[in-house]
Amino acid sequence: MEAESKPSDELPRFLDSGIYRFPNSNAVFVDPVRLLNRSYNRFRVSPSAYYSRFLEPKHYAQEPTLSSNPNKRKRKPKKQPHSLNEKERAADQRHQEARPLLLKAHESLLGSADFPAIMSKLRSDFCSSTELTGGEEHSFIELGSVWQGPLCDITLNFKFTRLKNETNNEGLENGKVEQRVLPVFNNLIVNDTHDDVEAEFLKRHYILPRESCFYMSDLGQIHNIIPAESDNGFNLIVIDPPWENGSARQKSLYPTLPSRYFLSLPIKQLTHQEGSLVALWVTNREKLRNFIEKELFPAWGVRYLFTVYWLKVKGDGSLISDLDLFHHRPYECLLLGYCHGKDSEYLSEFGAVKDKQIIISIPGAYSRKPPIGELLLEHVPGVKSARCIELFAREMVTGWFSWGNEPLHFQDSRYFQGE
Repeated sequence: MEAESKPSDELPRFLDSGIYRFPNSNAVFVDPVRLLNRSYNRFRVSPSAYYSRFLEPKHYAQEPTLSSNPNKRKRKPKKQPHSLNEKERAADQRHQEARPLLLKAHESLLGSADFPAIMSKLRSDFCSSTELTGGEEHSFIELGSVWQGPLCDITLNFKFTRLKNETNNEGLENGKVEQRVLPVFNNLIVNDTHDDVEAEFLKRHYILPRESCFYMSDLGQIHNIIPAESDNGFNLIVIDPPWENGSARQKSLYPTLPSRYFLSLPIKQLTHQEGSLVALWVTNREKLRNFIEKELFPAWGVRYLFTVYWLKVKGDGSLISDLDLFHHRPYECLLLGYCHGKDSEYLSEFGAVKDKQIIISIPGAYSRKPPIGELLLEHVPGVKSARCIELFAREMVTGWFSWGNEPLHFQDSRYFQGE
């Protein structure tokens, strides 16, 4: 496909924001590292730590293609085709409906005149950044489940700098550090300052973004985060459940939960009185889609609106797997719905939002989702300053409430470059 005649004005905006919008398209390309780094002042997420799976040189040695060509690489002998069962046929139908949109989005990426510059910049950032340092990570899931869990403390180190235009000698001196020691489990931990905060927990260091908070607990304690008043509820609720997954189980990557456990999530109680946009990450299993449509969304009081696709590419822009590979599609789905608040009705503004939008990015660690909160906020109508929460979070973003049993997972300092 021929590239556009000249680069657009989107490239400078992308380098600043981490979001590249293709003209006349439902697709955008995002750089999660740039998006995450907008939450920090003194620290930076390390590109080499984030992109270690798909920005190694071996992943972009060949020219990018729109889809895998079976003649260019050796393949295992194909198994004899079998007739699809009812659920597999339904899943394949969903795929066939999305396929032309995904191909068009991928063509927009590869056909953009800015594409070479985008990928070159990402590779340059990757090669010049700090590599992931050693040391074992804490297993917050295991720590929170033992009897000593409630006794574990986290130490927050707040650095204060005197403003140059201060006219008196009151307040803390330049570089003064204030420490707060708090229980790390079943407790609200808040960084209400305009700066990053370094925290210490069991001899490891963690970085908390400005104006953020987290509550680390298991599912049994989630009702502790329900606001006392509905006007303190959330306008945007993002949920990334640990769905039962064969690959995750085989690789022992993270514990999963049966689908029925998520019926107890108090989405209605977390919703702001003016209503909430609910965004749910889901795998491509048809069994899950049926469960969400027939049981989960109705139980939460959520009305389905539209689907967003996350299309995953390598460092050369090629898809991470063949688009038609049945059990390993190179994309995931984000289902968006609306939950009524006490003072809200279904908002007609949602009708103007185009269905089947596509977000393209290079994936990070297994099951780590790109930080697309800013894109989702565009679909929260009538709210100037939305309150946002992520359930089952494994990292933190400025201005957001993060809940789960490991919201500090990717806040470990080894994923960051120093001051």
